[in-house]
Amino acid sequence: MDYVKAFLIGGAICALVQILMDRTKLLPGRIMVLLVCSGAVLSALTLYEPFLKFAGAGASVPLLGFGHVLFKGVKEAVDKEGFMGIFMGGFKSSAVGISAALIFSYLASLVFNPKMKK
Repeated sequence: MDYVKAFLIGGAICALVQILMDRTKLLPGRIMVLLVCSGAVLSALTLYEPFLKFAGAGASVPLLGFGHVLFKGVKEAVDKEGFMGIFMGGFKSSAVGISAALIFSYLASLVFNPKMKK
C-alpha cells in the first residue's frame, strides 16, 4: 500500500507542476526554484514533516522534498554550529542525493549517445 500511496501523491505533485508549466509563462528553472523554496517554507511552517510521514517517497522524491531536506539540514546545523550552520547545513544534509544525481547522470551519459538538434 505504501507504493500505491507514494505513486499517487508523487504523481499528483507532478501533475500539478505540469499544469503550472502548461498554464503559466514561468520557465522550468523558475518552477524548480519555486518548488524547492515551497518545500523549505512548508518545512519552516512545520507542515511538510507530517505530509512526509504520510506520503513517504511520494513527498520526499520531488523537488519539494529537496527543499525540506535543505531546510532541515540548515536548521540542525544552526542549532549545533551557530551562524556558520547557515552555510554548512544544506550541503551536509543533501550531499548524498546530489552526489548520486551527479554519478548516475554521468553514467547515463556514457551509456547513451545524445544527438544534437540541427
